Amino acid sequence: MGLFSLTQELAMDLGTANTIIIHNGKIMVDEPSIVAVDQHTGKFVAIGEQARQMQGKTNQNLRTIRPLRDGVIADFTAAEQMIRGMIKKIKFSNTLFTPSLKMVICIPSGSTNVEIRAVRDSAEHAGGREVYMIYEPMAAALGVGLDVEAPEGNMIIDIGGGTTEVAVISLGGIVCSQSINVAGDVFTEDIQSYIRQQHNVRIGERTAEEIKKSLGAAIQDLENPPEDFVVTGPSLMTSLPATLRLSSQEIAYALEKSLVKVDAAVMKVLEQIPPELYSDIVKNGVYLAGGGALIRGLDKRLQEKTNIKFQVAEDPLLAVARGTGVALKNINRFSFLMK
Repeated sequence: MGLFSLTQELAMDLGTANTIIIHNGKIMVDEPSIVAVDQHTGKFVAIGEQARQMQGKTNQNLRTIRPLRDGVIADFTAAEQMIRGMIKKIKFSNTLFTPSLKMVICIPSGSTNVEIRAVRDSAEHAGGREVYMIYEPMAAALGVGLDVEAPEGNMIIDIGGGTTEVAVISLGGIVCSQSINVAGDVFTEDIQSYIRQQHNVRIGERTAEEIKKSLGAAIQDLENPPEDFVVTGPSLMTSLPATLRLSSQEIAYALEKSLVKVDAAVMKVLEQIPPELYSDIVKNGVYLAGGGALIRGLDKRLQEKTNIKFQVAEDPLLAVARGTGVALKNINRFSFLMK
């Protein structure tokens, strides 16, 4: 790079729930995709983990914003400020000046041209000189270690915060794919509404997120069920404190209606696969990546429905980010994958 190098390379997984930035092969930033803004001045006061701690606990002057919804930018200004703030957290070595940035950012495979343009503009306003896009399923496949250029079929399911991406990859391209807006955020909402309807207790988004991480399950009969989760919230009937003890079986029931939509997306892609590639997928199995892959028993549930082997990727939360890093490192070789 040299002392006066002015170009730094970043790979960014700009996620609905978390943003991960890789620089020189190392994860430099891994923080929630949230910003806190002062309502009176419009000034951004916190980003990432600091803003997450304020979520649901802000006063009249502050509000927290999640700039991305369903995998795409919902608030352009907040997204730009968040990207800028996340990049500032990286201490670039070997440079005396503000570097120009070469960035690869992953986007949902169902993104429209307008949505792709919004991501590109936000990255450019935050300092990106060269900005490339890669589709999330392709990045996940690279992160899992699949040979995306091979003349054989590989199937990957990436369940993030805003979207679930189901894709079949062969010869460096996506053969068929489905992108649905049912993922981690919807699972969190399902838990909130279940507890409200079944137990008449109100809980916040952060508490529902904790319940999902502790008890999230896709099937009722887990081999090693986690311990029950105790939660306290105001009763809808009396506004007095109510304490509940929740089990993974209850949460599996709460998530069922959304998991059925994930099942349907997988089946839809399986229907579209050409026969030659279908036999490859039966032989190679299907990989699960993204935070949603950590829902207990999801691989078993899908395996029982399809009779195809499903396996959770090693470190599924970072698979997309690592794949984006691989694409950045081999940008000339994988130029055909970039948008």
